[in-house]
Amino acid sequence: MNVPVFRRREWLVAVGLLVAVLLAYQPAWQGGFLWDDDAHVTRPELQSGHGLGRIWVEVKATQQYYPLLHSAFWFEHQLWGDTPLGYHLLNILLHGTSAFLVALILRRLAIPGAYLAAAIFALHPVHVESVAWITEQKNTLSAVFYLGAMLVYLHFDQTREKSHYFAALVLFMLALLSKTVTGTLPGALLVILWWQRGRLSWTKDVLPLVPFFLLGAGGGMITAWWEVSLNRCVGPDYDLTPAERFLIAGRAVWLYLGKLFWPVKLTFIYPRWQIDSAQVWQYGFLLGAAGLTVALWAIRRRTRAPLAAWLFFAGTLFPVLGFFNLYASRYSFVANHYQYLASLGIITLVSAGIVRLLDRWRLSRPAVCFVCLTLLAALATLTWRQSRAYADVETLYQTTIEENPECWMAYNNLANAWVGRAEWQEAIPQYRKALTLKPDYVDAHVNLGMALEHQGELDEAIAHYRQALTVDPEFLNAHINLGAALERHERWDEAAAQYRQALRINADCIAARLNLGQVLRRQGRLDEAVAQYQEALVLRPGYADAHVNLGGILAWQGKFEEAMAQFRQALEINPSHAMARRNLDAILADEQHARQTLAAQQDLLDRQPESVPLLNDTAWVLATSPHASLRNGAEAAELAERAWKLSGGREPAILGTLAAAHAEAGRFPQAVETAQKAIALARRQKKQALEKSLSAKLPLYQAGKAYRQPPFSPTEKATRP
Repeated sequence: MNVPVFRRREWLVAVGLLVAVLLAYQPAWQGGFLWDDDAHVTRPELQSGHGLGRIWVEVKATQQYYPLLHSAFWFEHQLWGDTPLGYHLLNILLHGTSAFLVALILRRLAIPGAYLAAAIFALHPVHVESVAWITEQKNTLSAVFYLGAMLVYLHFDQTREKSHYFAALVLFMLALLSKTVTGTLPGALLVILWWQRGRLSWTKDVLPLVPFFLLGAGGGMITAWWEVSLNRCVGPDYDLTPAERFLIAGRAVWLYLGKLFWPVKLTFIYPRWQIDSAQVWQYGFLLGAAGLTVALWAIRRRTRAPLAAWLFFAGTLFPVLGFFNLYASRYSFVANHYQYLASLGIITLVSAGIVRLLDRWRLSRPAVCFVCLTLLAALATLTWRQSRAYADVETLYQTTIEENPECWMAYNNLANAWVGRAEWQEAIPQYRKALTLKPDYVDAHVNLGMALEHQGELDEAIAHYRQALTVDPEFLNAHINLGAALERHERWDEAAAQYRQALRINADCIAARLNLGQVLRRQGRLDEAVAQYQEALVLRPGYADAHVNLGGILAWQGKFEEAMAQFRQALEINPSHAMARRNLDAILADEQHARQTLAAQQDLLDRQPESVPLLNDTAWVLATSPHASLRNGAEAAELAERAWKLSGGREPAILGTLAAAHAEAGRFPQAVETAQKAIALARRQKKQALEKSLSAKLPLYQAGKAYRQPPFSPTEKATRP
């Protein structure tokens, strides 16, 4: 395959576009992480080499199955971690690269105004959402592959070289693995080929694109399935009739077109229209779009360019026009980033029209440059102003509320930002405002519940969790938060039931498994608790919190070596994990304290060998210490027998110590027999508390188990979604 050689002019265009984009987006350089960014910037459990593999082989490992996109995020995280600047600069670089590819494509197609179109694409404020929002690297990355595939395919169309064809196919696959909306590429290519030739040949034009159509359709079906099955894009917000979906599409096309020609009042979330197929006026948008299509078809013999631009624009928008359920449709039917690629059709047409018009007016070259630079300067200024809205979460949602005061999602997310700074009291009114606008907003019910919990209003918090479940019984986070609230009331059975419901909805939910394990531990069902934590680690091997909680259970069981191994694993994963460090230090400190105490007792016993209390206490520690390194059953039994003889055989507590010593030494029949004698003696002496304590240990000996003193209480990690 021949490699294109860029001329000096093209290099200057590339550098100029990049510099212009960098300057126009300067306010976004230091922008923070915004909505959904945490789901795209690589999570801790995916940051290892194993995590990179999971991105490709586990469909549910990332928020959407865009493995190339998330691999890019993985590599970025290796380079600059959680510092937003690197992500922003890369987004800007990708956007500038796309603009340069636009120039190359339009030059190859001999379309007038190629550089002007590329510059308008680079600087148009409608694209700020795609460039300044880290999440939308899916747009900027996929666009580079989409446009690269288009450029190479157009070269194939001229040369018919197989190497060009397969290179275009590979680039198209990379685009799909970054974002499946790029599946519209083969349709866009047919529009371009029709514009060039005036007709399409099945053999020359359509047949070579069949593999592209199949790949695009496959990617689109995967995304559609994902949105419904995993993003749960079902329910009242999505129960739309075919007629209503067409009405949405008709209205959306005109909004996008309007924002291209008059890019003011751009906002992150537009109002969600009330669609009613019974209202005649709503059909006007759809009829207008159909009428425009017919009019452009009618003039195709004179010029095909307007129809081609319109078909490219509408066809590229098709996947996001409302015919398919998208997660964001619960907030709005339209979004600026949806027309990132689609805008090229209109921008190209307008740029060519401007250049032709200026040529017709016979303006001088300086005058032409002045007009074009004035237009670009105006767009760059608007982009600079618009990108300031993406500086941080609060700015983004406050500006959204200014443009769309009925945006219930913005109130909820603004409150979330305040919660992130522990400003719970300030967040509560915002959650209530969101619920005033949308009473069935389950996220706001759950978030308000959490805020109320932190303010001590536990009962009202529980009421909001239950309200969320009334609206959506399958809402996972509501079950988990309700379970956690019930835990605070020590209503263990009810809390466990909520976690089990969460696991019924999603068996892979780590938070539900960790919290269920914690409840089971509190109920004394330690083996069941261990099973939950082990399952959590099977699902997510590198999850530090699961190691911490499993270590806590093992410590409760007195398995300190195993517990310390879990805490050490947690610290290998996350060296700053305070809970793992605290528990590990506590075990070591507890053992050291116990060792020092035992040594002091033994030293004192050397000086007072006939002291019955010292003999009994030392034997008890040697028989029942939770630390294996301190236990010695044989020595404990010897000391307890001496104490029993010296006491005159009158103290049932000493017999209890001797029974525990026999059990530690593995002599369980003697342990059972001795324990029974101790119980009988305590009963005769009417020492009821001692009798009860001794009776509680007898089943252990009968089951072939030794008794252990309760260990220290480890700190556990409760998990919220």
